[in-house]
Amino acid sequence: MKTTGKKGIVHLDSARPAQEVLQHLLAILQAKAITVFAVIDHSGEAARVGMEMHDTKLVIFGNPKAGTPLMLAAPDSALDLPLKILIAEDANGATKVSYNDPAYLQTRYDLTPELVGNIAAIEQIAATIAATPASSR
Repeated sequence: MKTTGKKGIVHLDSARPAQEVLQHLLAILQAKAITVFAVIDHSGEAARVGMEMHDTKLVIFGNPKAGTPLMLAAPDSALDLPLKILIAEDANGATKVSYNDPAYLQTRYDLTPELVGNIAAIEQIAATIAATPASSR
């Protein structure tokens, strides 16, 4: 199920564990030659300081050829770029895939539809990793 919050964050449900969703995302990004700038292991860092947190990973990725024109048109958009996908399990073990809605970023930074097209692929990538069963990878 897809839900969009008031703050422009899209949440997708996934039936798969967070680690499996993460591996699928990384494989897609590699296949598309999209740069992965960082994978932040929030739950791992929490464990390192003696705190418990459900499996939570933030993947920061992008393509400078696509993102730079947005930042040139609206320098503050660098606050939201590169693109990010959050993969997080809740207390019941359900996994959510979350990202900033490109339409929200368009409004936030007054971007043209053409520029928003540069980042629209995040919607398809997120939908794919949330919905695709592991057996069909």
